[in-house]
Amino acid sequence: MAAFERLLADAAATEAFGGQLAACCEDGLLVFLHGHLGAGKTTLVRGFLRACGHSGPVKSPTYTLIEPYATARGPLYHLDLYRLADPEELEWIGIRDLFDGDSICLIEWPEQGEGMLPEPDLRVSLDAAGSGRRLQVDAASTRGARVLACLRGV
Repeated sequence: MAAFERLLADAAATEAFGGQLAACCEDGLLVFLHGHLGAGKTTLVRGFLRACGHSGPVKSPTYTLIEPYATARGPLYHLDLYRLADPEELEWIGIRDLFDGDSICLIEWPEQGEGMLPEPDLRVSLDAAGSGRRLQVDAASTRGARVLACLRGV
């Protein structure tokens, strides 16, 4: 499916895009976030959460693996699998319960959970581009394609 691309000038633009993505998302959306350390994945999630009504701190769940949030949209889970030693560890923490069709899941470093994670609706990639970031969003499902169509209209 066709990609959505945008240049993001700075962290504020990355956070703003997270809000735009939240405005277009659907219940049950599964988003994989790709990018090197410091690429802005957690900044994007912060903007997403703010747009969903969360006003508290947003930190990367690098050590906890999962940060759950109760938002105005419903349950949202932010996962960071960077330190995951074995994808089977996801089974021990009840990962399948998160994919209930209602909860939104945003997963950083999804390649660490390969084989244990379902296919995402969206793949979001952030790469350095000068002093900013190049963002690419690819749809991997019909739900993801609807989100892309919405983003193009924002």
